[in-house]
Amino acid sequence: MASHIDSLERKGEDEDDNDVKDNADEENPEADKDAADADDHREEGEYLLGDDGTTAEELHEGLLIKDGDENSKHFARHFSHGYHLTEGKLNHGMEDYIFAQHKKLNGYDLGLYAIFDGHSGHDVAKYLQSHLFENILNEPSFWEKPVHAVKKACKATDNEILENIADSRGGSTAVAAILIDGVKLLVANVGDSRAISCKNGIAKPITVDHEPEKEKDLVESRGGCVFTRPGDIPRVDGQLAMTRAFGDGKLKEHITSEPDVMIRKIDDDTDFIILASDGLWKVMTNQDACDCIKDDVDDAKKAAKKLVEEAKSLGSYDDISCIVVTF
Repeated sequence: MASHIDSLERKGEDEDDNDVKDNADEENPEADKDAADADDHREEGEYLLGDDGTTAEELHEGLLIKDGDENSKHFARHFSHGYHLTEGKLNHGMEDYIFAQHKKLNGYDLGLYAIFDGHSGHDVAKYLQSHLFENILNEPSFWEKPVHAVKKACKATDNEILENIADSRGGSTAVAAILIDGVKLLVANVGDSRAISCKNGIAKPITVDHEPEKEKDLVESRGGCVFTRPGDIPRVDGQLAMTRAFGDGKLKEHITSEPDVMIRKIDDDTDFIILASDGLWKVMTNQDACDCIKDDVDDAKKAAKKLVEEAKSLGSYDDISCIVVTF
């Protein structure tokens, strides 16, 4: 099942293979229960409500169950994925990494998908590709307290990166999705890569980009500043074009690696999901992306490649990576 995609970061236009390697390591100790409860209750109120009137309590209780629930199996939905990526024209080498894999765990069929868009080098993105999902799924509280577990795993992963991988400049975004039986979705987002869904032909944002202007208060509360140099875009301390990232030790006091965590049901009217780096979103709106592939949902690989090629034709000069999950 597992075929490594370590070579992806070095290729311009790659084959659309489906699976990446599994990772398994020792579990981290249990987090403080009160902190876990506080995290998950806050996230329920903020993120868990769907479009169908389901209450936060109903959705959360039925979302992640450690032992297989036989009744839930009647609601499993087939899904598949494809990906494509291409190197940009900035002459810094390919810095995007992709993770895309199906995995059986605790009786569930998991789809594990992530885009890691590196900056100032590819080491952080490469490390995330190999370790982020491993760290998340190894959190003992993942099934009962997923929001707290994901945040804890992201913090631990960022600490590993700062201690062992990145110099003061290297960093990466991460938009990571865990799809459970094709009907339940958890998405964690750090930075300006993005995830959207398409429902009945209409684009629905899943994540919100962590841009300096949007999170200026966060940066300033940590002692940093946001300003724009002539001819440039707003940046944290005039350097980083996002407020959340893994790595970036030089700016860590002023930014964070804490993800937004979204959990929702995948309804029957969900056509597909797109995860992509900002090389795509700089030149396409959410609805543009949905419209581009709405007639190609029978072939996720073809759809992902079409999105990347469309972004290139629209003038994107950055690395572009894209995953499409179809139902």
